[in-house]
Amino acid sequence: MIQLDNVSKTYGAQILFLDASTAAFRGERVGLVGPNGCGKSTVFRMIMKQEETDGGQVSIERGATLGYFSQDVGEMSGETVLEATLAGAGEVSELAHEIAELEKAMADPVRADELDSLIERFGDVQARFDELDGYALEARAREVLAGLGFRDEVVADDVGLLSGGWKMRVALARILLMRPDGLLLDEPTNHLDIESIIWLEQFLRDFPGALIVTSHDRAFMNRIVTKIVEIDGGSITTYAGDYDFYEAQRAQAEAQQEAQFARQQAMLAKEKAFIERFKARASHAAQVQSRVKKLDKIDTLEPPKRRRVIDFEFPDPPRSGEDVVKLEGVSKRYGDLAIYEDFDLVIRRRERWCVMGVNGAGKSTLLKLVVGELEPDAGRVALGPSVKLGYFAQHSMELLDGSRTVYETLQDHFPVAGTGQPKTLAAAFGFPGDDVEKRCELLSGGEKARVVLALMLFDPPNFLVLDEPTNHLDMDTKAMLVRALENFEGTLLMVSHDRHFLMALSDHVLELNPEGPRTYGGGYGEYVIASGHEAPGVGG
Repeated sequence: MIQLDNVSKTYGAQILFLDASTAAFRGERVGLVGPNGCGKSTVFRMIMKQEETDGGQVSIERGATLGYFSQDVGEMSGETVLEATLAGAGEVSELAHEIAELEKAMADPVRADELDSLIERFGDVQARFDELDGYALEARAREVLAGLGFRDEVVADDVGLLSGGWKMRVALARILLMRPDGLLLDEPTNHLDIESIIWLEQFLRDFPGALIVTSHDRAFMNRIVTKIVEIDGGSITTYAGDYDFYEAQRAQAEAQQEAQFARQQAMLAKEKAFIERFKARASHAAQVQSRVKKLDKIDTLEPPKRRRVIDFEFPDPPRSGEDVVKLEGVSKRYGDLAIYEDFDLVIRRRERWCVMGVNGAGKSTLLKLVVGELEPDAGRVALGPSVKLGYFAQHSMELLDGSRTVYETLQDHFPVAGTGQPKTLAAAFGFPGDDVEKRCELLSGGEKARVVLALMLFDPPNFLVLDEPTNHLDMDTKAMLVRALENFEGTLLMVSHDRHFLMALSDHVLELNPEGPRTYGGGYGEYVIASGHEAPGVGG
């Protein structure tokens, strides 16, 4: 349905693709992967005819409709959440608008002489509207919005009052409501919680058209995709299967390429050594010439391309006392809404707690109570002896000095560190080479998050409180962060929508629900088994 044939694309000296081909057919769910800057979003823009190829062609099945979700949602205000969602539903939305206009026109005495043509057009439009199940459109819109986490009372509010993340959800709801023949989704899970991600997974598994999706959520990709298309080093390679299978296949292919390259290099070295040793001897002249000709005919293999994954050796934090934080009889309300009532919790040294709960259950509130950003209405929250606290929240990124570069920011915080240490740290968090000279004001949200995490872990606290630390992080940086935190000698309290991250790092779970908080011994995997669901509010 969507075909790329021998496509080439360059930006200045950078080659994104060279004679690259791939396709997505109806019923296929394609995961588009590759390092940052490789051209994934460019592929989407070329499919949508927002950008031209330098060579080759992109073709779409005749008459097929496409829905494209990107991170650039544009301005939204002046209409309700429901109206904004309905307005983006493509042809069916336009038909609904035309039906309303035709109804007005048919009731207008001034246009009585046009009545026959208006009635004929109304019949055609109404038939097409019915064909597209237009009369169920509002019900479907409400269903999609509920799946993406919107409460009923919010659906009637002005969309302009929403935060950027919730506007992203509206933009995604619009695309899903379209029911196009092909869906292009660029990082759809970035602003979703676990409940909404699980709903989206089911929606996309039932989608009959062609799907191309990028995501840094490994669990999401494993559950959705049936094929992986990798963009790397100017070429596009296709793998059958999910993300884990792709990784295993790529690792196997890399190992085979390295072995072939090593064997050829050994053979070449042996032949060159023979030529060098005997080239001056007349008795070996024929053998030497034979081997020189043999070498001239050999197609030498290119050294295998390897993605550089840089790990940083983080220092161990100072030891804290055994009781890291105690909540005793804590109550917290927002108006009439009781978030906590007489709540007790003790987190001990080296425990790794993840907090689960639907939107509004009080996950971030708990973290803010623990770090002292909020005071309880009753009860007390006390940190234990020798606790050195580190808190990552989304607003942490706003505290960076925009005029300073990444390197200067690291130097400002660690002036006694040698030049090499900040640069190695920056590279480990996705700022290799000249990227350390980027000013903070020019960084994306994900890049700012990486800087804040680097600052936190270079001089690590012994109690890390993390509120959605993986938002916008790519797969490689997430993997590096997981490895760093697996070896972390301190205590963790975290909220995250990334199930792979939670599975790898948690050993205790606190679930917040209307019946009151509940604790589970064991990590996220054990919690799913014990509770029968992946998150509160999601069926088992």
